[in-house]
Amino acid sequence: MKIYTLKAKQNLPISLQEAWDFLSDPRNLKTITPDYMGFKILSGADRKMYPGQIIQYIVTPVAGIKTKWVTEITHAVDKEYFVDEQRFGPYALWHHKHFIKEIPGGVEMEDVIDYKVPFGILGQLVHPFLVKPKLKEIFDYREKKLIEMFGVFNHSTEKQTELV
Repeated sequence: MKIYTLKAKQNLPISLQEAWDFLSDPRNLKTITPDYMGFKILSGADRKMYPGQIIQYIVTPVAGIKTKWVTEITHAVDKEYFVDEQRFGPYALWHHKHFIKEIPGGVEMEDVIDYKVPFGILGQLVHPFLVKPKLKEIFDYREKKLIEMFGVFNHSTEKQTELV
């Protein structure tokens, strides 16, 4: 059983409160998801993130195939972090930790995703040329969208995405 990890960090020139207000509102996920994915929230986005919250989406990640995705917010600590876990969807495992911390001149956002692709060895075979590049593309889009919305961080640290 192969479990993959994606790590991404991005610094933004905004306050901790402003970052938390944006990130903890599930409706904003559509804003930072590529349009071609047909992202649509079906239910559960009527309030800020809280432990036990169930959010249902429709996404179209590959070849126009619509997929229902259900996540649960399992942990949330105000202005520090939250965790979403897939309950139903395209992955055999999806555990996504979102960390946020104040740094000089803004905030650092860090994502750590542990995931497993479905279909056993077949899933592992398609991971390097289908799943891994798609996840990188989604996080690259998110980085660009957040820069558009909040501006460029003008210090030496920058966005980093690493897929293991």
